[in-house]
Amino acid sequence: MASLRVGNVGAYLREQRRSAQLSLRQLAEAAGVSNPYLSQIERGLRKPSAEILQQLAKALRISAETLYVQAGMLDARERDELEVPAAILTDPAINERQKQVLIQIYESFRKENAAAGGSRAEEPDGPGEPDEGVEERGAAGGPEASAAVREEDGK
Repeated sequence: MASLRVGNVGAYLREQRRSAQLSLRQLAEAAGVSNPYLSQIERGLRKPSAEILQQLAKALRISAETLYVQAGMLDARERDELEVPAAILTDPAINERQKQVLIQIYESFRKENAAAGGSRAEEPDGPGEPDEGVEERGAAGGPEASAAVREEDGK
C-alpha cells in the first residue's frame, strides 16, 4: 500500500505514544481503535477522521486540536483560539460556572484586541502598568471578580 503522506500526524502520534511509554496495542485499546489501524495511521498509510484523532488525543492526554493541526484539519491560529478554552474546561479546581465566566472574559479580550488591530496582544504591558480601562484590583482575577462569580453561583 502506498503512503498517503498524511501530514506528519502519524509520526507525531508515534512520538507522543512513545513519550507516554505506551505500546501500540495499549494505545489502540485505550483509544478504542484496532491495533492494525493505529499502525497504519502511524506509518502514514491511513488518514484518521477527526473523531479517531479525538479518541487518540484523549487516550494520550493531549490536545485534540494539536492532532487536528498535525493532520492538516486545522491551522495553528485556529488551534490557539481553541486551546485556552479547552484548558479552562479541563481544570478540576474551578466549577462549571467559573469556567464559563473565564471563557467569556477570554473571548471578550480576543474580540477587543481584534477590533483594535491586534496590537495589544503583541505588545504586553511592562511591569506595574495596568491595562487601559482596567483597575488593578478589579481585573479578571482580583477579589471583586471572584466575588462576582461566587455571587452568580449563589455561594
